[in-house]
Amino acid sequence: MTPLEGLVMGTRSGDLDPAIVNVIARKEGLSSSEVDTLLNTQSGLLGISGLTNDMRELQAELKEHDDRRVRLAIEVFCYRARKYIGAFLACMGGADAVVFTGGIGENSPDVRAGICAGLEWAGLRLDPTKNRETVGREGVISTDDSKLLAYTIPTDEELLIARDTVRVILGEPHPS
Repeated sequence: MTPLEGLVMGTRSGDLDPAIVNVIARKEGLSSSEVDTLLNTQSGLLGISGLTNDMRELQAELKEHDDRRVRLAIEVFCYRARKYIGAFLACMGGADAVVFTGGIGENSPDVRAGICAGLEWAGLRLDPTKNRETVGREGVISTDDSKLLAYTIPTDEELLIARDTVRVILGEPHPS
């Protein structure tokens, strides 16, 4: 129903225990509206790290200072993505591939590796060299013998938004 459901995001909490809303309100003396703002704008990578919502900055900070909160933010992000992949594989009875796209998916071999670590049970094994070398371009990043493949596929999100905007303005139906 809202953008909070799902993965940890830059400033959004992602899935959480519903009772936490009352706990936060009571402990911090916040109204429900203030808790909503906290969960939507001050949580996620930003809230966990206490630094930024930008994964590139978090990774640079981790390499330079090995900050424990930054490490935790990245680990939580990878854990949540891996959890969803596992759940979706179970719900769908498997899949042919996992596709990484968008800013983090296209450009962060370390995050892709963190997400895929532990998915060997599903037949997915990343090729460390392919993963490291495939940044900002399309490619297979899984090993040749993986049963579940992994790809990176760049996307132009701004172009897609612009096309959808033009369709809405012109009253055209969305292509199926």
